[in-house]
Amino acid sequence: MEIINNPNKSKWSEILKRPTQTVDDIEQTVNQIFNEVNQKGDEAIKKYTSYFDGISLAEMEVSQLEIKNAASFVSIELQKAIELAKHNIEAFHKAQKSSKIEIETTPGVLCWQEKRPIEKVGLYIPGGTAPLFSTVLMLAVPAQIAGCKEIVLCSPPNKEGSIASEILYAAQLCGVTKIIKVGGIQAIAGLTFGTETIPKVYKIFGPGNQFVTVAKQLATKHGIAIDMPAGPSELLVVADDSANAAYIASDLLSQAEHGTDSQVILVSTSKNIIEAVSKEIQVQIKKLPRQAIAEKAIAHSKLIYIENDAFALQLINEYGPEHFIICTKNESFYMNGISNAGSVFIGNYTPESAGDYASGTNHTLPTNGFSKAYSGVNLDSFLKSMTFQKISKEGLLNIGETIELMAEAEGLQAHKNAVSIRLKDLKQ
Repeated sequence: MEIINNPNKSKWSEILKRPTQTVDDIEQTVNQIFNEVNQKGDEAIKKYTSYFDGISLAEMEVSQLEIKNAASFVSIELQKAIELAKHNIEAFHKAQKSSKIEIETTPGVLCWQEKRPIEKVGLYIPGGTAPLFSTVLMLAVPAQIAGCKEIVLCSPPNKEGSIASEILYAAQLCGVTKIIKVGGIQAIAGLTFGTETIPKVYKIFGPGNQFVTVAKQLATKHGIAIDMPAGPSELLVVADDSANAAYIASDLLSQAEHGTDSQVILVSTSKNIIEAVSKEIQVQIKKLPRQAIAEKAIAHSKLIYIENDAFALQLINEYGPEHFIICTKNESFYMNGISNAGSVFIGNYTPESAGDYASGTNHTLPTNGFSKAYSGVNLDSFLKSMTFQKISKEGLLNIGETIELMAEAEGLQAHKNAVSIRLKDLKQ
């Protein structure tokens, strides 16, 4: 990891640059696949599955027998772990339910807001180098709580033409209605346009690589909503001399092993901690099965010394990390001051892995600085807020003249007439 000492503010944007390709580099490929899927449906999906995943599939939808058999390939211990994680995720997301808001703004004018589920949602679950069955819980649990009618899950098949048993087990546990063996750009395209096998949905959720992220952004051009731009994983840790270097190194490596384009950063007011963490990373990385992946991610990651907490917080808010761990004596300073982060982890005994799996918070979070404007996935992500109003005769008499005056001032005579015709009857 590169060690940077007290960088000038003018260099921050360069130092904090993500190791990702630009949209322009990827968009041409995404457009090509989208166009082909739109025109040829399943035929194009199968073509690109064969090309990218190295498997030709006769049937893309996972059968009920495959789902039923999946449980036998998941150990009882792991089943119990998945169920405990599901319980905690359910508890946290059920607590996010809000009641109907109702108010009489003026006598006779009743306004209220209610929430309705998004009827059709698509969940993208990365397979690749690590089948993320935990993401099934993070997306399907709130979708089920929200009451979504169709929950369509897409995940890339392995070389045997199957989806990981853990993914299938978690999916049936959480009420997923259809599971499709498809990944990458073609999965997002299928959910966007619909094919013979893949239903068209109203909103697409889930993390993925840079190609999936750009594909989701392109889906919005075709009228499909997305949760957020969620690309390669990232973590920023802030630490001082009170922190444990071994713990910090383990957290940094836990994100580095996600993929070669992941990014991890340590910001510290202590040069001693930076040196200790650097040494710990070299020790711990050698014991990882995914050492090669972690090493490539670590190569473009940073250890940054900042002379005081105030500057450190400014730099962190400028970066807007997906995951943010606070390991400092003055943790309240960072808790109260952080404006831009997907999810925050506080103290030496709150590893980021807890949020990834079982604490209850959601791990589908904005990356690449999008935490400055986007929230992570939550219950409201699967709901729409709808407003209602009912106006009595008294109510229209109370606000009718206001509406007439405003409509006339804007030059919209028909708007005014819609009120005037009613007022005329009421005043007779």
